[in-house]
Amino acid sequence: MHLLIPAAGMGRRMGSERNKLLLTLRSKPLLTWTIIAAQAAQSINWMGIIAQPNDEEYIKEILAALSVTKEVEIIYGGATRQESVYNGLQALPATAERVLIHDGARCLATPELIDRCARAIAHCQGLVAAVTVKDTIKVVDENRLIQSTPDRRQLWAAQTPQAFDVKLLKQCHDFGLSQGWEVTDDAALFERCGLPVQIVEGEETNLKITTPVDLQVAEFILAQRYKG
Repeated sequence: MHLLIPAAGMGRRMGSERNKLLLTLRSKPLLTWTIIAAQAAQSINWMGIIAQPNDEEYIKEILAALSVTKEVEIIYGGATRQESVYNGLQALPATAERVLIHDGARCLATPELIDRCARAIAHCQGLVAAVTVKDTIKVVDENRLIQSTPDRRQLWAAQTPQAFDVKLLKQCHDFGLSQGWEVTDDAALFERCGLPVQIVEGEETNLKITTPVDLQVAEFILAQRYKG
């Protein structure tokens, strides 16, 4: 299975002037934890790390320190996540039929989750790891007035990995580019093109590191996970 890891963003909401994935979590860069999970996943045999050119040497140092045994390619990203994934898709080996896409900032995903998504994509065209929403969600207008309250039993919080048929996802990206669509994840492109996306049970601990508070929560999760 082929895995793309978008890791080309900045850490503005983290209050950082550098790529947040190079910030440390328990003395290791955030990206290290993501790669450790991918390395341990039995289904993954190829990784494409999508990064900005000025981070390439740092990523090579991370890979060398981990002694990664799987094939890895560093791919230059774009100005947005959408552009970065597009570049990653073009760099996939010609033999790739299915692809997993996992945000580098979700560094707490387990190998078991990655393998679960890899197994599931063999039986569908697209999928998203997700968890049910616990909070009551309000839809508001530009004046912050509540317009509606969706039934939370029908609401899921999307995570990554997301996984897709490579040929179909490339077509969706090409069409989205021609239409000027801007989306925050690849499932949204699939949806707008009328293609089905299935939910796979995610993990409550698979949070996205976005703010300093998230970093503190991640510290706690790893401390519990590796206790003893």
